[in-house]
Amino acid sequence: MASLIKCPHCGVRPREEFSVRGDASVVRPSPAASDEEWHRYVHIRENPRGPYREHWQHAAGCRRWLVVHRNNVTHEVYDVMDAATVAKEVAQ
Repeated sequence: MASLIKCPHCGVRPREEFSVRGDASVVRPSPAASDEEWHRYVHIRENPRGPYREHWQHAAGCRRWLVVHRNNVTHEVYDVMDAATVAKEVAQ
């Protein structure tokens, strides 16, 4: 059975229509941040097992960026939100 992701714009679609960018919890440092902070932002990443939030793009559909909350061990998808909506909520 194929993995399915429920795009908030296009409905339930096969996982193959999406491309993954990575961890959605990483916060970009300020332009004045130290070289060490920039190094950690660009090169150092955690690789947790279990529930995880990732940026995905619906490349073969609406082309929108999404935040997918899924388990990277079982591949169960818990929630999918438009990344612009998530960014607005974080900014408030």
